[in-house]
Amino acid sequence: MNTAGALSGKKKVRYELMKNSLKSRLKKGERVIGTMITIFDNPEIAKIVKVCGFDYFIIDCEHGSYNYSSVANMLAVAREAGISGVVRIPEVKREVVLKYMEMGAAGLLLPNTETAGQARLLVEYSKYSPLGNRGVSLLRPHTGFEEVKSAVDYMKNLNEETLLMTQIESPTGLKNLGDILEVEGIDAAFIGPNDLSQSMGIMGQINHPDFVAALDHVIKTAKEKGKYSGIHLTTPESLVPWVEKGMVLNLLANEVIYMMNGAKDTLSRLRK
Repeated sequence: MNTAGALSGKKKVRYELMKNSLKSRLKKGERVIGTMITIFDNPEIAKIVKVCGFDYFIIDCEHGSYNYSSVANMLAVAREAGISGVVRIPEVKREVVLKYMEMGAAGLLLPNTETAGQARLLVEYSKYSPLGNRGVSLLRPHTGFEEVKSAVDYMKNLNEETLLMTQIESPTGLKNLGDILEVEGIDAAFIGPNDLSQSMGIMGQINHPDFVAALDHVIKTAKEKGKYSGIHLTTPESLVPWVEKGMVLNLLANEVIYMMNGAKDTLSRLRK
């Protein structure tokens, strides 16, 4: 048996599992569907989401109460399982952005993005030079603790692979959307329907003409800027129309909804 060959083969497979393929799939014209992790604090949730068939997941660190260690553990399992783990950050600060990137996040979602300035800060803190100014430390989870033979090549590749999403949740964000998406390094405009509809004075009315017009504007602007768009909804029926209109980077429900719906359905059938 060629031991050296066998070992090198295993290393190659491991690298492919850890590589973030989310952006490359989008570039090929694929549509991806993920879910939100909001409360469950177990690293194996990443593997469960993968087995269910999702393409990626977002850990909610805006509304959620996860500490850094919990997120790091989920991202570690995600990378080994071959699923992209994205983090919705609480705010665009250097320490916050850097820590999640060092953990190996496949991307970041910035909530309530309203200006190009916010978008530029997200790029500055998450991308390496010359695109940004991310601090360099290469013996970390984001490298899988593997030897980086060329720091320059690695940093360039990671800049390309990292997905940066801006969450549009207000009329101000809608107004400045073109400028936000023109920021180099920003990949997508993502809709938070609850906050956006609330800020428009039509809370929860996702079929309201003004809300529909707002989403049509997001899809059109994203296409014009060569970027992606997506939304987070709780049912396939509500999501399908937006997929058909061109949203390709979407989220469906969250782990709490799936658990509760499954439990309620099972119990209702048992108690008939």
